[in-house]
Amino acid sequence: MMFRPLFWEEDKLVLLDQTRLPWEEHWLGLRTWEEVAEAIRSLRVRGAPAIGIAAAYALALAALRPNPGRTPKEEVREAQEALAKTRPTAVNLFWALERMGRVAQAVKESELFPALLSEAQRIHEEDIAANLRIGELGADLLPKNVRVLTICNTGALATGGHGTALGVVRTAFVQGKLKMVYVCETRPVLQGARLTAWELRREGIPFRLLADFAAGLLFRKGEVDAVLVGADRIARNGDFANKVGTYVLAVLAHRHGVPFYAVAPSSSFDLSLPSGEAIPIEERPEEEVLAPYGCRFAPEGTRAWNPAFDLTPGELVSAFVTEKGVIRPPYARTIPEALSG
Repeated sequence: MMFRPLFWEEDKLVLLDQTRLPWEEHWLGLRTWEEVAEAIRSLRVRGAPAIGIAAAYALALAALRPNPGRTPKEEVREAQEALAKTRPTAVNLFWALERMGRVAQAVKESELFPALLSEAQRIHEEDIAANLRIGELGADLLPKNVRVLTICNTGALATGGHGTALGVVRTAFVQGKLKMVYVCETRPVLQGARLTAWELRREGIPFRLLADFAAGLLFRKGEVDAVLVGADRIARNGDFANKVGTYVLAVLAHRHGVPFYAVAPSSSFDLSLPSGEAIPIEERPEEEVLAPYGCRFAPEGTRAWNPAFDLTPGELVSAFVTEKGVIRPPYARTIPEALSG
């Protein structure tokens, strides 16, 4: 069966606490939208598609359990506003909240909870179907015995199931095309070392973990055939935000003539933004850099800068792989065309 990092069970949202991986598989049962909001802020659930799915279920919880003094519809509006402030970069969050909000406006109060739960489950299932299609399209781009480099975590843990960039890896592995996955650690909170390695190991997919900036030597040695990364928000011209360190890999891939693919569902595109300059970049707590997981590396009093994402120019992207097809330059024309179909 496909691994799902979150699912609805009876009257609650159940999700795997990703801050406890790989040391412990600890599942949380969340019964209020406030608990889901905290889980999003604290990275207990992360990855743009998974954040959107979790937020959708959170609005169903708001309708199911409104706080005293509020009607279900008032509670849903309050939850929608608060959830929109949890993670500013990933556009899937806002896409899911807006979609759920339209449903909330269209139904009677007595129908609110079942309608929102049904829509959240539909969003979840659509994401899995999109990921499976993305996996097929992406694997078709890869040669036999391919050696892939990736960063952060773009697998089942980051989505409703299967994954985006790591979903391509999964499909290529099943097809017998994959030779090796090189996984960047992904500083400062090590999503590659903790989460991607955990996913690949449990499925028996061959991989090697490397320090982020060892990637340069790997390219120089000719050990990388393709780069696969995710995307949290993609502008109309192909500029996109993804985990910090992605831009460096794009520059290296360009320098060494290696194809660089950004893999994401259509919900990750934001056509209202002409370029990446308008994408908000989340800055996270300094302690994630200074003392990750309670292990302090820097002297007391040191300050840190901790952007969670960087911006990669569309001109460095060989193609975007989406459930609607593979999109190639010139992106200012091809992205709107692909998404309108």
